This record gives sequence, structure tokens and C-alpha cells, in this order.
Amino acid sequence: MKISGFTYVRNGIKLGYPFIPSILSLLPAVDELVVVVGDSDDGTREAIEALKEEKIRIIDSVWDQNMRTGGKVFAQQSNLGLAEISGDWAIHLQVDEVLHESAPARLREYIQQADQREDVDGLLMPFLHFWGDYQHIRNTRRTHRYEIRAFKNVPGVYAYRDSQGFRKYTSHENYLSGEKGVKLDVLKTDITVFHYSYARHPDMLANKMHFFFRFWHNNQWIEKHVPDKPFDFNEVDKLELFTGEHPKYMAEVIARKDWEFNYDPGRSKMKLKDKLLFFVEKRFGYRMFEYRNYTLARPTI
Repeated sequence: MKISGFTYVRNGIKLGYPFIPSILSLLPAVDELVVVVGDSDDGTREAIEALKEEKIRIIDSVWDQNMRTGGKVFAQQSNLGLAEISGDWAIHLQVDEVLHESAPARLREYIQQADQREDVDGLLMPFLHFWGDYQHIRNTRRTHRYEIRAFKNVPGVYAYRDSQGFRKYTSHENYLSGEKGVKLDVLKTDITVFHYSYARHPDMLANKMHFFFRFWHNNQWIEKHVPDKPFDFNEVDKLELFTGEHPKYMAEVIARKDWEFNYDPGRSKMKLKDKLLFFVEKRFGYRMFEYRNYTLARPTI
């Protein structure tokens, strides 16, 4: 059985994405890795080439600046990579997501077992969302606990919405026409995805927000809702301390950290409804009214 990986990136250096650690963490789990590199001007492509990894195949792309609704360009870039892979199974990481070095062997075991089940389309992975630095995580109701990051590579599967996850569609034409698609039947795993989207210099994060919101909203909306100042990490509902171990691939990135973040719990703002639901979740381990872009298959492997 062949396992393929795919991802996409544009101006990863300029925008502070840990795309090299992400790629390195995925390589041991796959037999090939397709990297879709958007039109970058900061040496992103050259950095990937410098890895000199035989498994990596770069696909060049140009981002359509007219796709300014719903983050469709991100799904488009994801689908470009998905169309190029040849494996029986696909693993997708976004370039701010990193796997621990212990994950690949276990991930392959999950895939081998799930592949024997016709009622299973993919695998679900838990997320740790880092916020402000590498010591704080935001795992509240405003973040997703799980996402599909591995699935059977069969016709009709495409990126859902802004490449948040994946669904099955009756045809590519219907997908492009706005068909909602069918949720994948997945098995829940214990393979954690380390998500570093909000762990970067506040100036760099502000630049990232300005750039990426262009693919959801027009200029007027951005001027009104995205302030032209460093990102304030204390504008958050709640953070917790992370006491675990980061993937080894992140060691150099973490060592280069050049900003300070002092979490002020007094500034944390959580709506009363969210406070009550958050209490229930922490007390009983169940997130009520959780949005799920997947259907759980029978018990975990």
C-alpha cells in the first residue's frame, strides 16, 4: 500500500510559517510528498529544494487574486496537491501543522488497519492550538478539537470550504457548483497535530492576517475589522499552559523566538454561554453542540 502526502504554501518565510518542520515531520509517514508552492518572492521554493529529499515533488502554482470569498483559494491549492498524488491513502498537513516524531510509525499502523474496513474513509486527529508563544495553548470552543488529516485516496474526495477538511462529492463539476458533499466516515486516533498558526511574532501575525483575510473579504471589510497594528494575543477567551514536548522538528524555530508574550488571564473574555459549556466540557469531557465536519465510524482501532 502506498501512502502519499500533500500540502501547499506561499511566502512561508515572509509570513512566518514553520513549513520546513511541517514537511520534515510528514516525510517519514509517506512514500511521496507533493508540495504545491504558490508564487512566492521570499525563497520559500528554494528552501524546500534545499532539503534535497527524493520523496518531495514540487508543483508550482499562481494564486488567483480574484478568489476573494470563503477562502476558496486555499481549497483550490489543496486540491491541486490532491490531484497529483498517486497513493492509496493521502495524508494532508497544512504548513502551520507539525507531527511529533513518534507519530509516523503509529499513523501507518492506523492506516493499515483502517484500510481493511470498507466503512471507514479516513482518520481523525486531535489538535493542540498554540497561542502567543510555545508555552500556551487555546483549546476552547472557539477552536476545533479534531480534523481529518488522512483519508483513502478515492475519486470524488475534495477539500471542504477553505480546506478545513475533506468531503465526498458526486462529481468534480458538482463540487465546483457548490454541492455540500457527504461527510467522511472516520476513526478517531490519538495522533496529535501541533498547530502553530498563532505562535509567531505579533508583527508577522498581523501581516499574515492582512494577507489572508483578502481571500475572505473585500478591502473595505479589512480596513474596518483588521487593525494596522501588532496582533494582541491577550484578546482571547482563555489559554492554558502547555507542559508537554514539542516535535523535534520545531527545536530550531522555537530557539529563534524573538518576542515576549505575557498572558494576562484578567483580560480573557468568554461569553457566559461559552463559560457554562466550557465547564461542562472540562468536567465531563464532552463538548456539547460541537461542529463536526465528519461522521464517526465504529470504535477506535
